[in-house]
Amino acid sequence: GLYMQPPAHAVVLSIDEKSQIQALERTRPNRPLGLGHPAAQTHDDTRHGTTTLFAALDVLEGTVLGRCMQRHRHGEFIRFLNTVEAAVPAGKAIHVVLDNYGSHKHPKVRAWLTRHPRWTFHFTPTSASWLNAVEGFFSTLTRRRLQRGTFTGIVDLQAAIKRYIAEHNQSPRPFVWTKPAAAIFDALNRAPEPPV
Repeated sequence: GLYMQPPAHAVVLSIDEKSQIQALERTRPNRPLGLGHPAAQTHDDTRHGTTTLFAALDVLEGTVLGRCMQRHRHGEFIRFLNTVEAAVPAGKAIHVVLDNYGSHKHPKVRAWLTRHPRWTFHFTPTSASWLNAVEGFFSTLTRRRLQRGTFTGIVDLQAAIKRYIAEHNQSPRPFVWTKPAAAIFDALNRAPEPPV
């Protein structure tokens, strides 16, 4: 319902984290597509560590607010919520669609929500991450920027992620469900109820 008929005077955000994004540096340059052979890359690489991307997709506008952090615990999640809180204009209610990850329900996160009454969390059912619209953004980011990329370190990886978000936000498109509402609700009815 939040995606198809968002509340008036509110911001609907889809929030999640993409953890363990590896900064992989290929041992040799990628082989480009050529006549008679496909594009290829080496099977071996040097690993330079990982980063976690916290992202908030504005469902109505299509813009993404993202922040890379070293880990993905409740403390980092609260820091990201503070970033989003500062970015959303005062006076607007904030409805957030997110999954049932433990750090999203941590007592300190619940205390943060109590101090910020304009926020409302809406949890997706267990094993239904496809209901979280930001997952589509993560998929596109992986295919277009990360999958065949080579990164000399975590700073290089984070810079590539920030550039992709900036490019995405230059011509954002609002999130639109392509599946009929009846099919979505049928799938929801088959999913188990999330624990409270």
